[in-house]
Amino acid sequence: MNAAQVAQYLAEHPEFFEEHMELLSNIKLKHPGVGRAIPLVERQVMNLRDKSHKLEGALRDLVNFGEQNDLASERMHRMTLAMLAAPNMISLLQIIDTHLQQDFGLDASAVRVWGGGEGSIVTEQDSANEQAVVFGESLKGPQLSAQPLFETSLWFGGKAAELASYAYVPLRAEEPFGMMVLASKDPARFTPDMGTLYIQRLGELVSMALRRFLEF
Repeated sequence: MNAAQVAQYLAEHPEFFEEHMELLSNIKLKHPGVGRAIPLVERQVMNLRDKSHKLEGALRDLVNFGEQNDLASERMHRMTLAMLAAPNMISLLQIIDTHLQQDFGLDASAVRVWGGGEGSIVTEQDSANEQAVVFGESLKGPQLSAQPLFETSLWFGGKAAELASYAYVPLRAEEPFGMMVLASKDPARFTPDMGTLYIQRLGELVSMALRRFLEF
């Protein structure tokens, strides 16, 4: 019999060791650390201890992930309340910028609005070139990038040279009316392989807050 056949036999006959208990005390296995032979039971205890450590690590990661989610939700809630209390467009844009940098640790952010009717646009916020507008209106959700797209680096003034990752977030009502860009000096802050659920929700909240001051 080969090793596979022995293993299959033991799996199909679990009563084997009950009928041959003396074998359990005589079986010796190699210690994974030092190489010396140890009893089977001791090796089983070691395996169980390793599994326990892995489960503890997984549980610790799960708890940390939950705490991070709770913190992000609290920050989002605080920002939403502040946006709802904004008396005008200029105040709202200042609130958005302040919370994104202070609560979410971003190094820079920019909002550009090009829709919403005449008289509803703040002049400092509508300086987006045609390519950026077309790009913003084509977005179905947030797009993350390591490079500034369509001359949007100009939106960040003197900070632009230090920024290394970006999140482009569409602003929409019934139709697209603008774009928000989140930027960080950390190249790992926004990467194409990361999830965008919170960024998308942030964009939806900012969109709803902005549309109060726009004419549709």
